[in-house]
Amino acid sequence: MFVTLKDGSKIEVESGLTGLDIARRISEGLARAALVCRVDGVLRSLGEKVEEDCTFEVLTFADEEGRAAYRHTCSHILAQAVKNIYPTVKLGIGPAVKDGFYYDFDFRTPITQADFEKIEAEMKSIIKADFPIERKELSRADAEKLIRKIKQPYKLELLADIPEGETISFYTQGDFTDLCAGPHLMSTGKVKCFKLTALTGAYWRGSEKNKMLTRIYGTAFEKKSELDEYLARIEEAKKRDHNRLGRELGLFMTDENIGQGLPLIMPKGARIIQTMQRFVEDEEERRGYLLTRTPIMSKN
Repeated sequence: MFVTLKDGSKIEVESGLTGLDIARRISEGLARAALVCRVDGVLRSLGEKVEEDCTFEVLTFADEEGRAAYRHTCSHILAQAVKNIYPTVKLGIGPAVKDGFYYDFDFRTPITQADFEKIEAEMKSIIKADFPIERKELSRADAEKLIRKIKQPYKLELLADIPEGETISFYTQGDFTDLCAGPHLMSTGKVKCFKLTALTGAYWRGSEKNKMLTRIYGTAFEKKSELDEYLARIEEAKKRDHNRLGRELGLFMTDENIGQGLPLIMPKGARIIQTMQRFVEDEEERRGYLLTRTPIMSKN
């Protein structure tokens, strides 16, 4: 079969090679850097076989989709680690997001960020074990049987949302299996550097009518220097966080009975607003602007 590369050139290879095999035919260096691939415009894991003529592109950490697959795999490592430590936990979703990933959990007993140390230690053990990450596609009936067997009710809801006729896929690493469209890296050992960064609450499926789950955020990079640089930037940003500074300086406060995003301005904050308002009024007058007033409400 013929494979058309990103630059338009073509190479002839045997049918049935995996994405990684084809990457090796292009370049051994490229194969070492490869994370996932794009076949006829569709993102796929490197372990999947290519059976016919296609366009083919290798994606690395330098590519947005490559970084997303890398971090999505780390979210599965997080889920596996949490499941190992807390066997009764129920799993929600765990996507890659800008600069990182998260996973939502339904814990029987609440956890805190103090638990991150043991979770990270378990994640490192999973990475060291270098479990192969294997994809399998199932019928809807078999998928439902598997989810019921592993006792993950939230996954049943996600399964129900997959339209009829679409592929239903699972990814397995070691003894951990998750409903997921993928793609993922070829093994857990491909993830090099990561850090859990935050713990928040999140309603299941974003609806306040549903149960509040525990969301664990993290980030992952190929190089420790890149991870350290990112974490340093985050710390610097926290120092300039207006929400934190405003509270610490006594400029404003909030009350959940009033509502999120509705600050109560304290005397110091009110003085700043007053000073700025006077400055603007004086500047407008100096520049010759005329003040008008209109009704607050109207018929339409």
